[in-house]
Amino acid sequence: MHRTDQVCPSVLDAIGGVPIVELSRLTRGLNGRIVAKLDYLNPCGSKKDIIARFIIEEAEQEGWLKPGQTVVEVTSGNTGNGVAMVCAVKGYPFVAIMSRGNSPERAAMTRALGGEVILVDQVAGVAGHVTGEDLSLVEETAVRIVQERCAFRVDQFRRESNVRAHYLISGPDFLRATGGRIDAYCDLVGTGGSFAGCARAFKEYNRGIQCFVVEPKGAEVLAGCLATCCGHVMQGAGYARELPLVDKADVDGYLAVSDTDSIELARRLAREEGIFAGFTAGANVAAALQLLRGEFSGKTIAVSICDTGLKYLSTGLWDQ
Repeated sequence: MHRTDQVCPSVLDAIGGVPIVELSRLTRGLNGRIVAKLDYLNPCGSKKDIIARFIIEEAEQEGWLKPGQTVVEVTSGNTGNGVAMVCAVKGYPFVAIMSRGNSPERAAMTRALGGEVILVDQVAGVAGHVTGEDLSLVEETAVRIVQERCAFRVDQFRRESNVRAHYLISGPDFLRATGGRIDAYCDLVGTGGSFAGCARAFKEYNRGIQCFVVEPKGAEVLAGCLATCCGHVMQGAGYARELPLVDKADVDGYLAVSDTDSIELARRLAREEGIFAGFTAGANVAAALQLLRGEFSGKTIAVSICDTGLKYLSTGLWDQ
């Protein structure tokens, strides 16, 4: 009997299409449910694999990226890992510009994939707590490297294809898996691309789906608060800066999550749901629980499990 070959041409074809599961153990005793997209099952361990492939392939199609040209990106690590994977397959040199405050596992992974990593010293030097000031120094270095090497800049904080990737892939994934039965969505914002893309897809499907921006407690700048503590543990998110990719018309509200709750929920995800994820996933689930315990009792909340806990072994997250 003839069968259609299901073998992926490369690892890039294994990106996306991850399962969406109900977190029924974490919601035991509550009315309602949380459905979680297991983005940590992407090949390089995070949802950023989706935008890495999408942005590079769009740049090829549009002629922005030439054969053999160097690719550069500012990253907390996850986008760097994803872009390093894509560049390894496609044959582009890649340079990741990172703050020394990010976990070393991410830098090591990028190097293993053939990328070059440039680490930028922090303003205050607090490892594991990357601030907006730290990111500004990283940005300055990236601008210089792009000029020196005539490189293509991924530019995930500004590039609209970051949003389109999640609009075309992540949002529809949620809608297909649930049959469109989602009442609310909450997402800890880094670049804002996944929030913006999913929110756009959800609002087009049903304007009644409520979309909430999640920020670290003390860094709720998008919510209109004065930043009081930007040194949180949620790497790759909560830089206390405006995010041009986020359309405020799609934001129905703002939620704040403390380091304590982010850590507790990441650990509970592992112990109770068997999902080994990082701080950001913990923050998303903590925010979803806030909703279920409030006005969204009895409703369905969608979240992303953003990345794998393997990227946080050195951070103390698993020191219990």
